[in-house]
Amino acid sequence: MIAKFLIAVLVCWLGFRLWHGWGRPLPGTPKPPPAPQPRDPEEAAAYAILGVTPGAEPDEIRAAHRRLITSVHPDRGGSPELTRQVNAARDTLLKPKPAPKN
Repeated sequence: MIAKFLIAVLVCWLGFRLWHGWGRPLPGTPKPPPAPQPRDPEEAAAYAILGVTPGAEPDEIRAAHRRLITSVHPDRGGSPELTRQVNAARDTLLKPKPAPKN
């Protein structure tokens, strides 16, 4: 009895998802806000180097830097140039943003 009920629920759910499409959100689901875009090409490159999304929190940026620097540091067999790039990317993303002028 319970097994038949669970099968019926599963079939109804699958039919609903097939009718509305697997990739689309369910009706009434709010859309996520768009990701903030980098202000300049240097900032976009810094996000790409560290592998974080635009608008990442400072803690995420520091964690990504720490993860990368352990593999590219010259003491670990990496190159000084890669170390400079990773450090510059971190500095670019963590520098204080100027306040907008009114």
